[in-house]
Amino acid sequence: MGPHPAVAAIRLAVRRVLHDILIEQTSPRPPVPTPAAAGPTAPFPRAAARPPHERAPSPLVLVACSGGADSMALASALAFEAPRLGVRAGGVTVDHGLQTGSDQRAAEVVQRLRELGLDPVESTAVTVGREGGPEAAARDARYAALDAAAERHGAAAVLLGHTRDDQAETVLLGLARGSGIRSLSGMAAVSGADGRYRRPFLHLDRQTARKACMAQSLPVWDDPHNADPAYTRSRLRHEGLPALEKALGKGVVEALARTAQLSRDDADALDAWARQAEDAVRDATGLLECAKLYALPPAVRRRILRRAAIEAGAPAGSLFARHIEEVDRLITGWRGQGVINLPGKVVAQRQGGRLVIRQG
Repeated sequence: MGPHPAVAAIRLAVRRVLHDILIEQTSPRPPVPTPAAAGPTAPFPRAAARPPHERAPSPLVLVACSGGADSMALASALAFEAPRLGVRAGGVTVDHGLQTGSDQRAAEVVQRLRELGLDPVESTAVTVGREGGPEAAARDARYAALDAAAERHGAAAVLLGHTRDDQAETVLLGLARGSGIRSLSGMAAVSGADGRYRRPFLHLDRQTARKACMAQSLPVWDDPHNADPAYTRSRLRHEGLPALEKALGKGVVEALARTAQLSRDDADALDAWARQAEDAVRDATGLLECAKLYALPPAVRRRILRRAAIEAGAPAGSLFARHIEEVDRLITGWRGQGVINLPGKVVAQRQGGRLVIRQG
């Protein structure tokens, strides 16, 4: 008898991601140089097999685990699939220090990961700041810790347990902010430096992960913050999405996830167009020429403006559509406006037909 359907689904999702990682890690070796033949009849020497101690080690894949159902299901699937594919598997849990006893909970997660057979396993404590609000600050601290752990262990990838439900919530949050099509594209299956972060569960719902944990008798921890109405995502999860499903019927989550993928395809195409067009709208000194920017489609022009603002030092997470619209009016609605202030102490102004975006 095979595994529970939910267990089979999560294992298949992880197997596919590990397979992709292995393909990316495998690169053809350069041909072995051969010595000059002793004479015209000397046989062509066969390349010697690489000694075991010279072979590249199997890649290490880490799972980011909070102890919740999504990440515990992911950890269990990684522990099952990794040895079958010749991949080393480890885990990291991040202690945000936002709740009493968080260090004890992190220690329990470490123990559970070790019981699954993962190695190396570690807990890392972070200090959560205030910039961008509590949720954004916690996310920034968490990813910084995961980046550091991946670098420290030389991990090829870090698996994240975001599900289709998380994707739907992300799309709605982007829609509420009015931040454009890139926000509607949600979370990418592959993201981060060199594709470090992988999200195998984006096509699976949250209930599948929870059922997989129940079928395997895996203990899970339900973060009380996920039910706290003080947090925007929590209100959306427990009030917003249920209200949408009541009004529009079932299938809202699936539809939002499809919207994310379609939006990502469109956004990627527009980003590529903007990168190609950027050089053509700069003068010999590298400044953006307003007349050439004006001739571009708005979606392409605003991408160039956003990119220029980020390169000048504006934090991407704090740069919203309203900021770019103000800068865009220096191109399309020029009436002698003054300096536009952007996040990160960046300023934008029009000077002599050129757009200057720099630190103020």
